[in-house]
Amino acid sequence: MSVRKRKWVTRSGEDREAWVVDYVDQHGQRHLETFAKKKDADARHAEVKVDVRAGVHVAPSKSANVKEAGMSWIKAAEAHNLERATIKQYREHVEQHIVPFIGGMKLSDINAQTVRKFEDKLRENGRSQAMVRKIIGSLGSLLADAQEQGLAARNAVRDLRRNRRRGRDQHAERRQKGRLKIGIDIPKPEEIKTIIANANGRWRPLLITAIFTGLRASELRGLRWKDVHLDRHELHVHQRADRFNEIGKPKSAAGERVVPFGKFVANTLKEWKLACPKSDGDLVFPNGAGKVESLANIINRGLVPSQIAGGVVVDEKAKYTGMHALRHFYASWCINRRADGGLGLPPKIVQERLGHSSITMTYDRYGHLFPRGDDAKELDAAERALVN
Repeated sequence: MSVRKRKWVTRSGEDREAWVVDYVDQHGQRHLETFAKKKDADARHAEVKVDVRAGVHVAPSKSANVKEAGMSWIKAAEAHNLERATIKQYREHVEQHIVPFIGGMKLSDINAQTVRKFEDKLRENGRSQAMVRKIIGSLGSLLADAQEQGLAARNAVRDLRRNRRRGRDQHAERRQKGRLKIGIDIPKPEEIKTIIANANGRWRPLLITAIFTGLRASELRGLRWKDVHLDRHELHVHQRADRFNEIGKPKSAAGERVVPFGKFVANTLKEWKLACPKSDGDLVFPNGAGKVESLANIINRGLVPSQIAGGVVVDEKAKYTGMHALRHFYASWCINRRADGGLGLPPKIVQERLGHSSITMTYDRYGHLFPRGDDAKELDAAERALVN
């Protein structure tokens, strides 16, 4: 198995060169594959070497194309008596979305990069993000079926997902190293008091609700009066407004939640309800025209001026420039209410209040804020109990 340069002269007298991957597969058959660039030949050589050693290599000359593999996949689904609706969806994905873009490609040419480009093509041609996810899922199942039949050496969709998971894990690790700090990322209690004292007009009820419920800015902008139960002191999150002011579902299933609040928030919202502009969407915090309020207005006309007026500044500029700082405060307040004479909430409850999709997300973000049970005094007591 080798990579070598090949040179030749065309009939017109031009000098040409290419790079050839020369190898013998697991069945003892010799193959030659030609590439214009050495780096492409080296990459193919490394890939083939691994596949041959694993006994799964499929030569391009014997590789089916995506359309053929798609038809075979659908036949297999029919043979396994899958539901008619499922088979109908598979067929639509193959015929209407997969084949038009990559149907003629050999399975051996499908890799993580081609899957990524395919995703981009789908979006460019009007497929929604939700539809793109479903189509890529079907492509992954198609490739898995082809692997079982020995038509494909690898599943490029799984490779791409594995790379993305690794990237997300690394991102989470980087975030953990840069822990949120009180007074830098998370407002101090005295700073919150100052912000509340200096919040005016329609921004006051919005900021107070953000501080004491931890709602994301998008959830505040999409909050409806029918989802606020002032008599029960709780609000229900069922929708959000995106950065384009479009109303839609929360970020995840966990985003739909019930968040309780106290008398201070309840009284503030009761007063605000009397002055709130009318809104076709029944919005709690609409703009003056009754439409979805923009995030920029909330920050630049509400959060920032409230800080500057109260002296919560750094270099004469507002110390906290995003609404997420108030969400961070709410999380820390839930975790450490002991400072206020109350009990801190358990991690699982904090996760539910924040609408995190997993407890891992809560711990990654706020784990260092939870009270520890292994401080020096408790260790001293444990040691004495053991040795005495």
